[in-house]
Amino acid sequence: MENLSYKTLEAQGFDGYLLKDAPEKVLQFGEGNFLRAFVDYFIDMMNEKAGFNSKIVVTQPIGQGLAQMINDQDGLYTLYLRGAEKGEAVDRKRVISAISRCLNPYENYEALMSCADNKDLRFIVSNTTEAGIAYDPECKKDDAPPASFPAKITQFLYRRFENKLPGFIILSCELIDNNGKELQKIVHKYIDDWGLGEEFAKWVDAENYFCSTLVDRIVPGRIRDPKEVEKVEAENGYHDNLIDVGEVFGFWVIEGPQSIKDEFPFEKAGLPIIVVDDVKPYKQRKVRILNGAHTSFIMAAYLSGQNIVRDCMKDDVIHGFMNKTLYDEVIPTLDLPKDDLMQFASDVTDRFGNPFVDHQLLDISLNSTSKWKARCMPSLLEYAKRNGGAIAPCLAFSFAAYICFYHNGTEKGEGCLNAKRGNGDAYAIKDDQWVLDFYYDRKDMDLDKLADEVIDNEQMWDASLKELKGFREAVKGYLASIKELGIYEAMKKVQA
Repeated sequence: MENLSYKTLEAQGFDGYLLKDAPEKVLQFGEGNFLRAFVDYFIDMMNEKAGFNSKIVVTQPIGQGLAQMINDQDGLYTLYLRGAEKGEAVDRKRVISAISRCLNPYENYEALMSCADNKDLRFIVSNTTEAGIAYDPECKKDDAPPASFPAKITQFLYRRFENKLPGFIILSCELIDNNGKELQKIVHKYIDDWGLGEEFAKWVDAENYFCSTLVDRIVPGRIRDPKEVEKVEAENGYHDNLIDVGEVFGFWVIEGPQSIKDEFPFEKAGLPIIVVDDVKPYKQRKVRILNGAHTSFIMAAYLSGQNIVRDCMKDDVIHGFMNKTLYDEVIPTLDLPKDDLMQFASDVTDRFGNPFVDHQLLDISLNSTSKWKARCMPSLLEYAKRNGGAIAPCLAFSFAAYICFYHNGTEKGEGCLNAKRGNGDAYAIKDDQWVLDFYYDRKDMDLDKLADEVIDNEQMWDASLKELKGFREAVKGYLASIKELGIYEAMKKVQA
């Protein structure tokens, strides 16, 4: 079977959308599954639907990467977007033709730097992992290449500056807060370290937009089942080393001037991308609704016998608990338009019910202490603030379920506590070591007494929870209900 290429598709009589030749308007740092299922997909759609007419030149951010594989396939790959929309399974296939070539700067750094000479180049996109936007004092002005991504960007911008060409719209997709602003700060640090001058420093700020962005799409990546690979390749009629899989849902928030829309025609293409003055409310929405929903119900759901998120959406009690948490307790604490919040919460049901992803509850339970603090506690506190000190019942119940989940750990493993749920299934509680030590030292403690110590633990909650009037009593009441009725019936009762 032939590898995917323009020649292979031509021989097949392929009649889908392809863009073989176009100016390289986008430079992308990172060639992994996420960018190819997210940014590159959006650009491919803009090419087809809005006449963007752009190719992406991709560069590996580290020495090991996919450059050769991408180039061997003419930059082409097959993307499957799978999930659910309005409860119906969706499985869409598209050959992505937005990439022109992929560079390995560790073999030919000049090939990357020469892209700064390209007058058509306007956008820089990056996803170099959370560790990518970091300052490395060992990087020098003449390194070819320097180790860090921000050092490479500084060198690249300086060459652009020397060419007397316009700057860039820089879209940082790394999963850290204020990703664009943090990149800009580090670039200035290198400008100072390397003595590149005040004129260049002013040009960096005046001629370039460092946009912080929020990205939202789950990307499982390659198809792992050999039988499914064999099936799709038989259907496609070609071998593809770069098959990528993402969920149907996708949303990209770009913090920057509205003028970006004049150059990046996502609205004309009908894509789920917005440009805003401040990305923070959208980050808060994602953390509190999407991530908060996971953390609020998964421990109770697991202890009641469930294993996979999708199956929880088919259970009226668990799904009802999640909905009551989101619609009654979380959404009223957020300040974005209500219709926007309601739609996002509705999308969560489709995303959690994705028939193509077996999302294990135990995987989500990793580090649940810090997750509950970041994802659920802000909603709990804001709910009390906006409701005269009232305690949000579902959020308080989820805290009680968290205590039960961790209290089951009776034996220390390597980096975990070994535990058993009611049906006898063994499971591992994984968290920071100090959290595991805290619960292991109290494994024989009465739940009522343990609740006091957990709520009063300043290291866990920064002292916020012990000051919340009525919270201690609510949690203890739910623990008593769980002990009397079992966690599933107690979860049902809290919705009554």
